[in-house]
Amino acid sequence: MNERKIILYIAMSLDGYIATKDGSIDWLESDEPILEEDNSYETFYETVDTVIMGSTTYDQVVNELSPDIYPYENATSYVLTSKKRTDKENIHFVNQDIVDLVDDLKEKSGKNIWIVGGSSIVAPLVAANLIDEYQLAIVPVILGEGIPLFKAQEKTIFLKKEKVYTKNNLSYLTFVKK
Repeated sequence: MNERKIILYIAMSLDGYIATKDGSIDWLESDEPILEEDNSYETFYETVDTVIMGSTTYDQVVNELSPDIYPYENATSYVLTSKKRTDKENIHFVNQDIVDLVDDLKEKSGKNIWIVGGSSIVAPLVAANLIDEYQLAIVPVILGEGIPLFKAQEKTIFLKKEKVYTKNNLSYLTFVKK
């Protein structure tokens, strides 16, 4: 049995932010023409069967980004929240430590686990060195301030470059644990 990988797959600005201070991701929209077919998301999504996100990210997905259809309906979703919310089909609202949740899920059989965001979910996983693969799409915009992908932490984590390429004005970087 192959071990499930924990993958952070996320877009960020050139200066390391995943959203503006008010949580907006409007800057992800580009007026650049699409010159090359890019099916990297679809290819990636086929490798996962579990997604994990915080409640702010979940609310943004269902209220703003994709209000008509839940984009992760083919996967089991775990939404970390301190509020009492009712589970839906394949969507579990959990009030659990993210590190414990990931440790539990990694022990179960299945495909890879996608860490969708946001930064409050990412930070403890980075600190615990639980992310096996970092797949980052770098958007050529400098926000100057906002919600950073990575927060200050005590130890340095060294990674190995797996893949780098550009498509349609985005730079894609994949790093794995050493």
